[in-house]
Order: sequence, then C-alpha cells, then structure tokens
Amino acid sequence: MSRNSSHLQPHSARGYTLSVLAAAILSTTAIFIRYLYQSYHIPPLVLALWRDIFVVVTLLPVLGLFYPQLVRVQRGLLYYLVTYGFVLALFNAMWTLSVALNGAAAATVLVYSSVAFTALLGRLYLKEYLGGVKILAIIFCLSGCLLVSEAWKAHSWHANITGIVTGILSGLCYSLFSLMGRSASQRGLNPWTTLFYSFLFATLFLFVFNIIPGGILPGTAGRISGLLWLGSAWEGWGVLFLLGAGPTVGGFGLFLVSLRHLPASVANLVVSLEPVFTAVIAFFLLGEQLTEMQIAGGVLILTAVVCLRGERSAR
Repeated sequence: MSRNSSHLQPHSARGYTLSVLAAAILSTTAIFIRYLYQSYHIPPLVLALWRDIFVVVTLLPVLGLFYPQLVRVQRGLLYYLVTYGFVLALFNAMWTLSVALNGAAAATVLVYSSVAFTALLGRLYLKEYLGGVKILAIIFCLSGCLLVSEAWKAHSWHANITGIVTGILSGLCYSLFSLMGRSASQRGLNPWTTLFYSFLFATLFLFVFNIIPGGILPGTAGRISGLLWLGSAWEGWGVLFLLGAGPTVGGFGLFLVSLRHLPASVANLVVSLEPVFTAVIAFFLLGEQLTEMQIAGGVLILTAVVCLRGERSAR
C-alpha cells in the first residue's frame, strides 16, 4: 500500500498488469458465491452485507495499525465516499440479485454491459478518449463475455423482464463504481482509503436495505434476526469470511489501484477478462469442460485487451 497518494501516476504497463490480476482474483468469487447459494440458500442481500462486513473487518486493523494516515480523510472527501459507498451497495445488491434471478451465465454477461456504460459515461463526464479502437474493443469484449458465459443459449435466459432489468442495472452500477474510483484517484484519495470507506458505507446501506420490513426489497433478510441466516453453520461463516477477506479485498483493491494508471473505461475492459478466468478455474477445480464457443469468447476478450494495449503504446 502506497503512503503517497497526492498525485496520479501516468498510464503504464503497471495499470494493465494490475487490472489483469484484479480480474484473476475476482474470478474466484463466483466459486465462493455458488457454494454458499447451493449449500445454504442464503438470501442475496444478506450475503452481500456479510461480504462487505468482512472486507471492513479485514482492512480496519491493517490500516489502523500500519497505515493510520490512510484512515484519515477530509470532511469534504468523506461526503464523497458516502456517495461512493451508496453506489457500491447498489452494485452489490443488483449483482447478487441478478445472479439469483438470471443464473450465473446471464448475470455475468449482463454485468459486463458496464464496459459500454463506462466508455460512454467516461467520455461524457471524465473526458476519456473514445476512439475507433476502443469501440471495436468494446464490441469484442461484449461478444466474448456472451460466448464465455454461454448466455447466448436459450436456457441461460429465463424469460424474466425483472431479471434482465436487474442485470443491466448491475452493469450500470458497476460502471458508476469504476468511474467514481477513477474520480476518487483524481481527488487524491489513496485506493486503499477508497476501498475501506466505500465498503464501510456500503455495509451501512446494505444493513438498512436488509431490515426494511414487508419484503419490499427481494433477497433481503426482512428483519434483524434474518441477518444471522447461517446460524451455527461455522463452515459457511468461514467460506463467507474468506470471500470477503480474500478475493473481494484483493480484487477490488487492485482494481482501484489500477485506476491510478488507466482510464476507467480501459480498466473496466481489461477486468472483463474475469469470465475467462472463471471458466478456466471451473475447468481445473470443478471439472467443467470448456466448449469451443467458450474458448472463442476468451480469444475475443484477450484480443480486445491486446488492441487496447497496442493503441495506448502507439499514442
């Protein structure tokens, strides 16, 4: 963790390396989440809440003991981080609901609609460059995600307008998370400070979402006692802690660090390698076979990243 966060560093190969590592680490979250869903049927927003709690529990002692200056922020920036936490809470909620409503394949391709959202919004609000190569990379990336996640198969899409809308909203929220991460870096916030406070405030918002009575929000606890869904299932708690303390801290942390080196639209495109890594992990750990179409999708996503890297080298 860098102690100096006073300025942005230029675009470099480091940004691409960090984004690829973030994608590789984040890709393991699907394994944890699928296990928790199948084994304990935990409501999506309850899972999201505890995931965020364990991120905060992991970061607080590390930052507090070894990097206390990263916990101190100006009041004006704190207000910004509250907003960022709200966006993160929405993203966590929409993503977990999308998985529950659409299944993993359709949810994956829908969340990576963020690639297009981030490119367009980045151009409008952060004045990020949007040229022909980036547009082509976006097309390759979305097509590759479609193939890798097998969302092109009819059975992957439940004829469910609520699920489709939720999935697209998860992509929009992910793009807002990426853009605000870039903006936070431009404001001089250290990525690990941003990570800690965004998850801290997201935890508070998710807690409120979960205790709204009457089942108004789907996938929530609906009452305080429902938050302890896992009860005495200590193995489940352990898996949930590992999900928060491991791939969530590492993946999101590296992604935010990469935003110091890359435009949000580029970093988001590179992180779209996540479904490729997920497919490979599933092959080795779960014995799931990669189809020719999935391999082709992976090649398309890799091509998109190579095109972006080549374009930035040439500029």
